Amino acid sequence: MAISISTPTAYFSCFNSSNQSSLPSLPFKPLKFPPFWPWQKVKMGPLTVSPMGFGTWAWGNQLLWGYQESMDTDLQQTFNLAVENGINLFDTADSYGTGRLNGQSEKLLGKFIQEFPGQQMRNDIVIATKFAAYPWRLTPGLFVKACKASLERLQVEQIGIGQLHWSTANYAPPQELALWDGLVAMYEQGLVRAVGVSNYGPKQLIKIHDYLKARGVPLCSAQVQFSLLSMGEDQMEIKKVCDSLGIRLIAYSPLGLGMLTGKYTKSRLPLGPRAFLFRQILPGLEPLLNSLGEIAQRRGKTLSQVAINWCICKGAIPIPGIKTVKQAEENLGALGWRLSSDELLQLEYAASESPQKMIQNIFQTR
Repeated sequence: MAISISTPTAYFSCFNSSNQSSLPSLPFKPLKFPPFWPWQKVKMGPLTVSPMGFGTWAWGNQLLWGYQESMDTDLQQTFNLAVENGINLFDTADSYGTGRLNGQSEKLLGKFIQEFPGQQMRNDIVIATKFAAYPWRLTPGLFVKACKASLERLQVEQIGIGQLHWSTANYAPPQELALWDGLVAMYEQGLVRAVGVSNYGPKQLIKIHDYLKARGVPLCSAQVQFSLLSMGEDQMEIKKVCDSLGIRLIAYSPLGLGMLTGKYTKSRLPLGPRAFLFRQILPGLEPLLNSLGEIAQRRGKTLSQVAINWCICKGAIPIPGIKTVKQAEENLGALGWRLSSDELLQLEYAASESPQKMIQNIFQTR
């Protein structure tokens, strides 16, 4: 894939002065390049995707993220920057967008893809969208209808990964099988290239994997909240199940809704509902934030880049949300280098010493 000459300087921060001493000098030894470059890809089922994707939850969400339609031009520039520099995985959902803006995230993503000037890069984009398990979606046919509505909003003939947004096993078990059959029908009709799930716990993940496999449908991905703030027993068990079954783990909220960016404190909280959550959790994050800061300073990185890189080093594909060019540039700096084993241990120990953890999604099953 061709790379734009406007590649952000953050990409090359792995070669800053703090790291140069570790690079062997030619001609005696060859340079050891980082295992991931932004334009390199990894396998996810039948798909080839960037080692990090971007999430679009904020595109259309006024309640939590303060979206306004006046932001669309900036969002398009942010999308273009990401694609020009090797990102080809974009996650969305048919439920993203509040009130009259329901579905806005898919609409904007479809518009931006259609208007992107590079044909080859446009063709390489992988859309991963999620279909909500609404209570009125009681049959496979209704789930397929939801998929076709997303195709229209996205202005594409086929979706990369069609994902079940959450399981109904906790509160409406009979509906679950209909939703699974809906995934099968989407796949068999060629509406999606692959299928995935979101917010599935380890036991339910094994069940749907086995069910889909018996129907001849491979389970491509499992999307869960996964970060240094969300690495408890259940999340690590999900990762083990994914590894054993050949499912790619997609890590949403890799920055803990922004708590791992270092931008917020007890006296400087975000606007909206996030402030309540931050007020509860931030006071206990000092050990983790301090460790992130130490490594970031040593590496010439930011806290966000270190936190995202941790997810990559754990074998997940993180999908941090983006709203601005600045955010995209910063997040892109998480690629092209890897934390050392000692740094991973330092971060995980600090995370375990932080008394507060992220609240898990209420829909996540066991």
